[in-house]
Amino acid sequence: MKSINNRRSFIQKTLLGITSILGSEVVFAKNLPKNTQLLGESAFIDLPEGKHKDLMLLNDRPWNVETPPHLLDDEITPADKMFVRNNGNLPETIDVSKWKLVIDGESAKTIKTFSLEDLKTKFKTYTYQLTLECAGNGRYGFSPQTSGNQWQDGAVSCAEWTGVRLRDVLESVGIKDDAVYIGYYGKDIHLSGDATKSPISRGVPMKKALEDETLLAWAMNGKDIPIMHGFPLRLVVGGWPASVSGKWLSKISIRNKIHDGEKMSGHSYRVPEFPIEAGGKVDDSDLKIIESMPVKSVITFPKSGAIIEENHTLDLRGHAWAGDFEVKEMMVSIDFGATWQKCDLRKPKNRLAWQHWSTKISFPKKGYYEVWARATDANGTTQPMVIPAWNPGGYLNNSCHRIAIKIG
Repeated sequence: MKSINNRRSFIQKTLLGITSILGSEVVFAKNLPKNTQLLGESAFIDLPEGKHKDLMLLNDRPWNVETPPHLLDDEITPADKMFVRNNGNLPETIDVSKWKLVIDGESAKTIKTFSLEDLKTKFKTYTYQLTLECAGNGRYGFSPQTSGNQWQDGAVSCAEWTGVRLRDVLESVGIKDDAVYIGYYGKDIHLSGDATKSPISRGVPMKKALEDETLLAWAMNGKDIPIMHGFPLRLVVGGWPASVSGKWLSKISIRNKIHDGEKMSGHSYRVPEFPIEAGGKVDDSDLKIIESMPVKSVITFPKSGAIIEENHTLDLRGHAWAGDFEVKEMMVSIDFGATWQKCDLRKPKNRLAWQHWSTKISFPKKGYYEVWARATDANGTTQPMVIPAWNPGGYLNNSCHRIAIKIG
């Protein structure tokens, strides 16, 4: 009996100690299994400042935060609902008055340095709504599971970005005839703390870099870009993996070869040139760099799990996008793809912006249903109903988005 009493006393003291640390009662403490420790204070991590409380934390070092699909209902994604995909830690200090952007590289005719004030006063300003999607959006669906953050369906956004065209700045520096690529460098800090290492340094071919909509942006939705999204200057390249839209931008190099910065090689943002078996191996030489993102859509209303009264017509809506291309048709199904119903589809605000769709649907009787959404792009390419071919990076899952609905 003495040993039992001693053990009870130890548990009570331990729980009291943890309670004082957490600042709250340990509910159901009496049910704690033998030899089981509470997770304690280290289990609680706040979302980044300014983020909606219902976003999903995937990782805090570096920050990776996902937006549930129902929180993507805004036509223009607000800052508090925008997903976060970082590769390193945030810059330790940012002095806007001293911030510089260097343009250099083998294929630059000269080297020039621009202040933020130079960019804002010496070039024409543009504003575009641009779709940014993580190449790993939907990674959770692949089997066998691949490494990396297990994004579900919410690593996508379409904010309004303001800045100057990258093309105008590069042309002011001078572009040699042998230029084939640009590469960016930012001020984010490698997780190791090693200042000589870059967490990520990616780029795009010159054709994409010189598009009208490729921006050096300092504002998002009419305000300074939040620090989590690249303040004070960000490269924004719509329609391609969001990883090419470098944050905390400090340098762009005009290259005479494919950029060879961090996360431009190996399996990073690359997929097999040909289908491979699930879980199979593939040589680096057989991988290609991801460019335009595939056609995709999301249901933003209602939230999955909605319970609807019988004989009630449901308003349904969402967004669709297709990388470099426009979406030409949007369909939904309530019978697992046996039949499809056409939706109203709006034109994009500008090239590379997502498109809003809506429809009304009715259900024949009580029971469980799934609503499936399927977009088709201007080239006639349609979202697959099932997970597309497996790849070792878990990229480009553009299968149909689904929500559950209960009638009655």
